[in-house]
Amino acid sequence: MLMLAQKAWQLKHWIIALVILQAVVCTFFLQSRLWEVAHSQCAPAFIENGPGVQYTAFGDPRGRRRGSEKTYERTSSISPPGLRMGGVTNQVIEFMNLIYLARLTERVPIVPRFRPVHIEGDNVSHVDFSNVFDLPRLQNELRTPILEWRDVKDVASDIFEDLGCWDIQHKTWKADSNFLEPPADLHLDISYTPAPMWVFTALRTPTERNDRSMLLWPLASLIAFNKRATSLEVLPKPVLSPIHQTVHPPDDHLFCTNKLYFGLHLLESAQDLSPAWQDVGRHMHWTPALDEIAAKHTRQTLGLEPEAEIPPYIAVHVRRRDFSIWCNIDRIPLDKCFPPVSAYERQVHAIQIQIFEDKGVSADRVIITSDERDPEWWESVLELGWVSPDHSQTAEVHGPWYPIFIDAVIHGAAEGFVGTDTSTVSILARRRVSSRGGVAEMVTWVAGREREGSGA
Repeated sequence: MLMLAQKAWQLKHWIIALVILQAVVCTFFLQSRLWEVAHSQCAPAFIENGPGVQYTAFGDPRGRRRGSEKTYERTSSISPPGLRMGGVTNQVIEFMNLIYLARLTERVPIVPRFRPVHIEGDNVSHVDFSNVFDLPRLQNELRTPILEWRDVKDVASDIFEDLGCWDIQHKTWKADSNFLEPPADLHLDISYTPAPMWVFTALRTPTERNDRSMLLWPLASLIAFNKRATSLEVLPKPVLSPIHQTVHPPDDHLFCTNKLYFGLHLLESAQDLSPAWQDVGRHMHWTPALDEIAAKHTRQTLGLEPEAEIPPYIAVHVRRRDFSIWCNIDRIPLDKCFPPVSAYERQVHAIQIQIFEDKGVSADRVIITSDERDPEWWESVLELGWVSPDHSQTAEVHGPWYPIFIDAVIHGAAEGFVGTDTSTVSILARRRVSSRGGVAEMVTWVAGREREGSGA
């Protein structure tokens, strides 16, 4: 009898263990299936406010707004209208911050298109985010639905729609009213409300106030408590929209602002302190098509056969031409203002030694990109045996955006990288190389004197 009781007790425990195991497996499958269902809707899905997480789709199968239908305003989303965006890399930083803020506040990001700022050529078209970055992979890695501008706005529509947004740039940089008018290609008539002062007074120390990267957290609070913020009587009144001359308070469901270009201080830091990069940026991979085009240019630059394996190489980015404005302001001659080529050469040699000591790999090939156009300067660079991508036919074959995109891919795929301090192109390239386990250094310069770059 005792043995039968022991066996029955053991059987009971086995049954309980099997039930628990089955429950865990079913829960995991259910969660995975929910993500597959939400992701398979081609991302016309939004995360609603309220208890729990619900996925809802637009009435239109493609999630596209038709004319002036305000479907998106019934959702809980976040999007910057993209006012005075900077160059391509600055726009990447804004998109990264946008997705990060959306994740912080459990909203769905609506990523704008790349706008042709600093792109040479006439009538250059906009480029969708998913034409540059692998959007399905990004959504899978973040397990977050992400929308593009074309998913919520018919870009071919000529209807200007009313919208209320937060004015961050105006209060921060004391910009004039011209900065409150969105680009015509967005077809939005925006009425701006200055962000409440607590967004800025939340930064308690002088260091925080001087570091605009710290605005991301107060902005997250503003998004989370949008309705409360707009109901405060002390809030300044919205300004008239430029076209319809109407007033609209910030929308509760669609958060939008005129600037998200924050976080440079943390991105530049030698330590991995940038939350937006750690949470989002390092998961923003290039599309396979763009990777393939860049690999072809890398092989051509290195003089390799079309199918040859690309050896480890060092990438160098030297920014000079548009930085000359700072030299002129300080009345410093250009030959004394910018670091000499020898400063980059020293960093290249140091990185090559470190890579060989750490990995036993010889990265003796060097690819350099620069906005400099001085033939004598380029002659001094090429005398070192360094090579540069030939983009004489790139714009004609692939489009005017691709010289910039290809250079960025080449930078990020390098085993080592040497960049120019304060250049956002170099800052993001440094992050990409470091995230892959490579070695990256920056050549910094103050009043024409180069100093040792910080490691990454």
